[in-house]
Amino acid sequence: MQRQSRIAVSLAAALLLAVPLSYAAAKKEAIKEETPVRQKIFNAETFKLDNGLEIVVIPNHRAPVITHMVWYKVGAADEDHGVSGVAHFLEHLMFKGSQGLKPGEFSEKIRSLGGNDNAFTGQDYTAYHQSISVDQLETVMKMEAGRMRGLNPPLEQVVSENKVILEERRQRTDNDPRARFAEQLNAALYINHPYGNPIIGWADEMAALTWDKCKAFYDRWYGPNNAILVVSGDVTGQQVYDLAKKIYGPLKPVPLPERVRAAVPPLEASVTVRLEDETVHQALVQKAFIVPSYHQNAKESLALQVLEELMGGGPTSRLYKALVVEQKIATSAGLSYQGSMWSDGDLDLYASPLPGQKPEDVVTALDEQIRLLIKNGIPEAELSEALTRMQAEAVYARDSLSGPAMIFGYSLASGSTIDDVEYWQYNIAAVTANDILAVAKKYLDPDNAQKRPPVTGYLLPKEKPPETALSAPAEKAAP
Repeated sequence: MQRQSRIAVSLAAALLLAVPLSYAAAKKEAIKEETPVRQKIFNAETFKLDNGLEIVVIPNHRAPVITHMVWYKVGAADEDHGVSGVAHFLEHLMFKGSQGLKPGEFSEKIRSLGGNDNAFTGQDYTAYHQSISVDQLETVMKMEAGRMRGLNPPLEQVVSENKVILEERRQRTDNDPRARFAEQLNAALYINHPYGNPIIGWADEMAALTWDKCKAFYDRWYGPNNAILVVSGDVTGQQVYDLAKKIYGPLKPVPLPERVRAAVPPLEASVTVRLEDETVHQALVQKAFIVPSYHQNAKESLALQVLEELMGGGPTSRLYKALVVEQKIATSAGLSYQGSMWSDGDLDLYASPLPGQKPEDVVTALDEQIRLLIKNGIPEAELSEALTRMQAEAVYARDSLSGPAMIFGYSLASGSTIDDVEYWQYNIAAVTANDILAVAKKYLDPDNAQKRPPVTGYLLPKEKPPETALSAPAEKAAP
């Protein structure tokens, strides 16, 4: 019986092999036509130089201009303990003298050519960018390459710029109660983690920054093999590659250290941050959670992105409609998710209570909306509308010149891939209601103990002490 079975199988195989190849090919083509082809959002072209420099080119031929960006895969979270603010300070010093350029000459030359430039520092990246006419691309590349390995600010510029960043902190953080509140809430959330340090740095450590500390950070991280060149605009991939190979190609790579992030440990105690200030006119309540970033867990991150749209995506979102429109206890309400991080991401539930409302009651109302989400689920129509809005925003992003360069820069610097960006609209469309409910229950459920409990914050107007009434002098009795 076994032998007969083997013979039957052999005959069947022979018959299959006898099918004309033309029929098999036609069948394959029919299946191929039935399978929808996934379209890229930006149609970016990518290259890599021998020295490790990554190149991303996003053609956009609507106007003869370009945005040129260099992203270094290093930020405030890569600083050594005790030198907070060095990444941001170095960003400032990159404009204070480099190969072939005097202090301040970089920006002056860009402006004289009709362009503009700037830079910014994040926890996981530092970026330098210029927008200018396409015929000046080679000039901009030479200038940027000159400071990638040739930074040389005079000592007096280092000393004076240290005063500048301290003043920047005083204006943007110390004199702004909302900024101080956000800084302290963040420090309470990210225990044992570098994201708990402010990007600009703690004031006492900023004051102690020197050129030696900046130079050590620069030498360790600033090199072509730790950089991403992104060019968006009226160019072709080959054009940018040829120029980059000529200008950035001769730069030598640097020995890079491993990128390490400490973990936020499991916690048991609930933490509350309360800040009162006389200059606060609008109260704010906030619940901050540690959640996965895209780099850590792509599937959960995509679900959290859709959750953000459902709960916090403007006036039509659940939180706004519930707390502002229906209950009339807040002037604004929402949910924000930051998932473009190399390490842990974070999520915030927030609302601004109306005068006379107890802040604690507004926090309870936020919790109740999470309970209702978990209990009642998400109607298919609501999910479909949210996904449609999100996909439309991705398509609209193609119309921008600098927008796509920003998207690719922070995505690649925080651990995502080119395909993650190009096919995001398909990845987000695959998110189901069950995926969203799973992350909501896992990370936000107020009735289940979390591995890392949220930090609840209250930013409130400071009540002035009541004035003590002076008692009137007693009247003298008539004689």
